[in-house]
Amino acid sequence: MNPAAPSSEQADLSWSSAEPRQAEAILRTLLRAVEHSPVSIVITDAKGNIEYVNPKFEQVSGYSRAEATGKNPRMLKSGESPAGEYRELWATISAGETWRGEFHNRRKDGTLYWEQASISPVLDEQGRLLHYVAVKEDITERKAAADEIAHLAYYDTLSALPNRRLLLDRLHQALAASARNKRQGAVLFIDLDNFKILNDTRGHDTGDLLLAQVAQRLIACVREEDTVARLGGDEFVVMLCDLSENVGEAGAQAKAVGEKILDTLNKPYRLAGQEHLSTASIGVTLFKAPHKTVDELMKRADLAMYQAKAAGRNTLRFYDPQMQAVVSARASLEADLRQALRERQFLLHYQAQVIGRGKVTGAEALLRWQHPSRGIIYPLEFIPLAEETGLILQIGLWVLETACAQLAAWAARPETAQLTLAVNVSARQFHQADFVASVLAVLEASGANPQRLKLELTESLLLDDVDDTIAKMMLLKAGGVSFSLDDFGTGYSSLSYLKRLPLDQLKIDQSFVRDVFSDPNDATIARTIVALAQSMGLKVIAEGVETELQREFLASEGCHACQGYLFSRPLPIAGFEQLLTIAAAADPSGD
Repeated sequence: MNPAAPSSEQADLSWSSAEPRQAEAILRTLLRAVEHSPVSIVITDAKGNIEYVNPKFEQVSGYSRAEATGKNPRMLKSGESPAGEYRELWATISAGETWRGEFHNRRKDGTLYWEQASISPVLDEQGRLLHYVAVKEDITERKAAADEIAHLAYYDTLSALPNRRLLLDRLHQALAASARNKRQGAVLFIDLDNFKILNDTRGHDTGDLLLAQVAQRLIACVREEDTVARLGGDEFVVMLCDLSENVGEAGAQAKAVGEKILDTLNKPYRLAGQEHLSTASIGVTLFKAPHKTVDELMKRADLAMYQAKAAGRNTLRFYDPQMQAVVSARASLEADLRQALRERQFLLHYQAQVIGRGKVTGAEALLRWQHPSRGIIYPLEFIPLAEETGLILQIGLWVLETACAQLAAWAARPETAQLTLAVNVSARQFHQADFVASVLAVLEASGANPQRLKLELTESLLLDDVDDTIAKMMLLKAGGVSFSLDDFGTGYSSLSYLKRLPLDQLKIDQSFVRDVFSDPNDATIARTIVALAQSMGLKVIAEGVETELQREFLASEGCHACQGYLFSRPLPIAGFEQLLTIAAAADPSGD
């Protein structure tokens, strides 16, 4: 032990009992420590009027010592702190105890700041109150950092809207409130239409500008008590609370807000100096406690949004309980479709294309799915899903390979060597960058004669980037492949692009053939298509021919090529080749 160190008894002695010089030295040391303290120190009299403040107080508050002396500390009150905190403070220090807490104060220049404070009463030896001493630390930056962390946890940085985490929390609260007040609420799931195109063509910075503007427009469409949140990407959610107790009225209220949102989001945007138009698809579901789960609520709104997408976008749809069954069936179908590709469950049927009264010149290859439990499934049921999921690319390649292999097999036999085979091409397949190379590679690998292959394209496919379409068609025509325009007359048939396309054939859609005798308009359309084809030097074929009268009418107008049930249904390859044998036996001359 250091012999110079004071004993515990000496250390416990009050400095007031020390020698006058020693006491004076202690006071100077204490004053120096207070003056240079990194925290604010305020001493008041028993009535709470300020007697002393240190330099740190002056620095933090903006008030000089002269301005503060004689004033009450309430001069710093911002009005932001609850009155209950001050009642608790006075109750504590009046009982002779130290109060600890936080103040939201206002500086002399009007700015707000946070202080963490400790306020203690100072009593004399008889227990009489002499002073109050407050020790306060400026924690504004610390509070701001904490607020920023909390904001990042609960808010989206781009739009400043609540994020998924905060939205789910508010949905839980809304369900609890619904249980108390018995009122309906609604969730609107909003997805921008074709947002990816904007990102891909003008960049993500421009996409972010759109998202920020969408956020502001959504806020303007709802009440202050409602919630607008961004889930991420181009997905937003609006939660409406305190709607009518009546389901019908609540639905009408939600629909009105949804339509207001659609109208607002449809107005032009100004992005980086350029005007941009955008639409949205909205799914709506109502809720009222007791409800299963928040997750189920979000799932229903999401399903309704996809129904709006399927309905053509830029529209609103309400959740329908049947929707869940449809989605489940779709998921099952997609899984089966992927399995079908792995296990080669697809096959081609062939429908004869004839001239005159029945001379077979070729066929159209029609896809069928031999499902292991459901039997034959027709394209209308699974092709839209294949397009949406991208599986159409693998399916389309299989169809092309199978068709070309069949052409090569026919070429080896004199009686079938002159047959042509028409293959349908999907828009997604055609617009692949390597489509031309893929077709030529399949032809080369199979050994099929390109002049016997006819690709059937739809009008909607041709309208997307006409120049690229023409370039691809020209490359394939140079390789010997021919083209037929399928379902002609049902789409946007513009002569301005039609005359530019290197087509070989127009195909009259069956919808015009079916009622050619009962609907004068259909007869006129069929007649016009034949005349148009002849004027442009194109061949023409009619599909859906089921009666001899239909065939005769078409022949009288100059259309001698047909396909339809009058001649044959689509048949497996064995059945089609048997048809060829029967046709050849019935007309040995081949006419």
